[in-house]
Amino acid sequence: MNKIIISIEFCTLCHWTPRAVWMTQELLYTFQNDVAEIKLIPSNGGIFKISVDNETVWDRKQEGFPEPKAVKQKIRDVIDPKRSLGHSDINK
Repeated sequence: MNKIIISIEFCTLCHWTPRAVWMTQELLYTFQNDVAEIKLIPSNGGIFKISVDNETVWDRKQEGFPEPKAVKQKIRDVIDPKRSLGHSDINK
């Protein structure tokens, strides 16, 4: 399997750098063997968008701020839909 590139574009004017870094940590923990690179892309205009290989999996302007669990499920669905995410697959 080819390793993926995850991009997190975030608004620095909105002070969302800590949120982007936290999401990076969560995604690296879950997908450590699948990731070639995680790009943090400082931006503005209220953007918080997460992409896998240039395919948007989460856009704050459409879906609100993501919880790591939801982003992990969307990334898993792109790279390996049959993979179990353990406790991240349990809906409460």
